[in-house]
Amino acid sequence: MPKLARQYERDYYGYRNTSEYWSNRTYNYSSSITSTYRPANPQTRPQPFGTVVRPKRKKAKKKSLLGSLIWFALIGALIFPAMNYSYDKVSKAIFTPTPYKNIQTDLYELAFPLNKYLSNSWVMGDRIISYSADEKHAQMVPLVENVNMPALKQSLMNLMEQYQTVKPAIYVWDYDTQNYIDINASKIYATASIIKIPVLIEVFKSIEAGHFSLDDTMPLTEYYRTEGSGSLQFKAHNSQYTIDKLAEIMITESDNSATNMLMAKVGSMEDINRAMRDWGLKNTKVNTWLPDLSGTNYTTARDMAQMIYNIDENEKFLSEESRAKMLNYMGHVHNNRLIGAGLGAGSVFLHKTGDIGTMLGDAGIVIAPNGKKYIAVILANRPYNSFAGKEFIVEASKIIYNHLVR
Repeated sequence: MPKLARQYERDYYGYRNTSEYWSNRTYNYSSSITSTYRPANPQTRPQPFGTVVRPKRKKAKKKSLLGSLIWFALIGALIFPAMNYSYDKVSKAIFTPTPYKNIQTDLYELAFPLNKYLSNSWVMGDRIISYSADEKHAQMVPLVENVNMPALKQSLMNLMEQYQTVKPAIYVWDYDTQNYIDINASKIYATASIIKIPVLIEVFKSIEAGHFSLDDTMPLTEYYRTEGSGSLQFKAHNSQYTIDKLAEIMITESDNSATNMLMAKVGSMEDINRAMRDWGLKNTKVNTWLPDLSGTNYTTARDMAQMIYNIDENEKFLSEESRAKMLNYMGHVHNNRLIGAGLGAGSVFLHKTGDIGTMLGDAGIVIAPNGKKYIAVILANRPYNSFAGKEFIVEASKIIYNHLVR
């Protein structure tokens, strides 16, 4: 540093605060180590005269790009499904026009989905309906049971030993004696197409309530067209069918498209479920349109027998005209290869079958030539499409018929 500059520095800072002083100031810590004191902070360390000291800027920490992406992905995984569900289930139903005017959306159900789990009561003028059956006010009458026929039950149990892969539920009820057979009759089974029996009942209950008539028509649209059993799936788009015709082919052909049209006509699947609770049924429910290949629609052999009995006998449940029409459909079912195949010649069988591969079933009223009359319901879980299921039902039907009729 020039001499003149050093002089100015001494005059301005004082000698002990000049760089000259501190550059000459040393401390010997050992014979081999000499250290010069320099403050770590340049703000406090004396600088040469005329030097401008500026604070160093702290370097900003770079955010992790990967961490940000993961964070946004987690937020998206939570928010987007909820937004899609809300749009599909609520917004679309409210604001998007639908070409299917026969299908009505229950906006109250969408807004208050938990009302179905509450008990029957009146809240602010609206009835809150439960899924639990009200036995005291049930519209259907239960079957009066006398004796669980031990000899017949043992014969059926012996047959079950011969078909280890078949897991059946059997309910038989004799009109004359009120004796019955109960083998797993209260156990839940998939219904397959036998679920069409409660759909048929609700159609005629709606007709008697004045909601529509058998002569009303519905168009076959792609919304209702579905695969599986029945001829309607091959018919022309927008072809018109009466409710009478749809009900007929739903039972006789087990037509799935006709079933979906009739479920829409009475309101929805939930309307059928509420109706069944009003009827007094505890263990039957519709969860999906047909074909229900996954077996989500369910029932019990006992519930099916109760429905069939009330179609046949309960004048307070349905009018005589309605019951005669329904039994006429059930008397012309095309599939007679199950319980019907085990009956004697000249027998009449009013029934409905069901088959989804893993479950095969038949339920109906047998009227023998000598006038003997009984209800038979057989639901059989089996390996997929195993012929053993059909064989078991036919053999069980023979045993029941021979015991009750011959």
